[in-house]
Amino acid sequence: MTQPSVSRIIRGCACIAALVLTTCAPKYTLVNHVNEASAKSDSFGYRKWISETVDPDVVIIGIHGFCGASIDYANLGNHLLQYQPKTGLYAYEVRGQGSDPIRERRGDIGDPKDWYRDLFAFTQLVREQHPHAKIVWFGESMGALISVHALREAPAKDPLPDGLILSSPIVRFRDDIPAWTPGLVQIAATTLPLARISLETLSGGQDIQMTQTSHHNEQVQKNSYNVEKHTLRLIGTLGRHIDTMNDCAATFRQPVLVLHGGKDYFNNDSDVRGFVARIPSGVSKTYHDYPQAYHLLMYDAKRETIFRDIERWVNLLRNDRLKKL
Repeated sequence: MTQPSVSRIIRGCACIAALVLTTCAPKYTLVNHVNEASAKSDSFGYRKWISETVDPDVVIIGIHGFCGASIDYANLGNHLLQYQPKTGLYAYEVRGQGSDPIRERRGDIGDPKDWYRDLFAFTQLVREQHPHAKIVWFGESMGALISVHALREAPAKDPLPDGLILSSPIVRFRDDIPAWTPGLVQIAATTLPLARISLETLSGGQDIQMTQTSHHNEQVQKNSYNVEKHTLRLIGTLGRHIDTMNDCAATFRQPVLVLHGGKDYFNNDSDVRGFVARIPSGVSKTYHDYPQAYHLLMYDAKRETIFRDIERWVNLLRNDRLKKL
């Protein structure tokens, strides 16, 4: 068997990476926590949208997408402050993305379990600030991959959320991606794990539409926090996470809200319905498809409709009225 060519490996990686492109974003306030896997602590920034006059009884934790940042949650956070101040929102900067305070770590992930440890540590921090509030994880795109896999691998001692919101989760590989691609990406990630490729290469020349009025390339050009190159092992890690999303759905125990845009480039309505169908019976599951929406739902032209659906679900969770199907 001949070794795959470099160009074929790059094409394979482009197929995977094209599945997780979102937006990037800026500044942060630091929070420290100790990473048990190392002697020193890691510091990551976060933003919060918490009413100054109302003590929240539900707090959402945002886990942003690929090349994203905590600021991606600003539209939702401001909406909640105005219309549902009893629901607070925190969003932190994900390890290896554009606001990671360690610059050489940007565009890379050594061990995906670090993503899970960070999420559990941040959840513990939020619980200490709001001990009587219900906690909801809100994962967008790559953030959905992280949150779902963190749940599946959670040690018994780690604080679990009371609910889960998945916005534009990438639940499977598109049918037009060649069957050999995921395996080839894993070969590349194993052979050249620290090799980096640019966003231009990753997107394969495609300028993917992310909302009704914006495409990925123009968003990147506006953003000084863009990560220019990503390691093959990061791309390989994302590929493995996508490949096991449906398996993770079968392990859910918390109420789940899934949001999807009908014009999302990455998965169609049928793909996401198949994912939701794998959630066990007896677990509350709610699915909303927005036929005219694209991937970035929190920036969608009709985002107020989406936010109201989130509000209604949160209110049902708050009052323990979510139906178990």
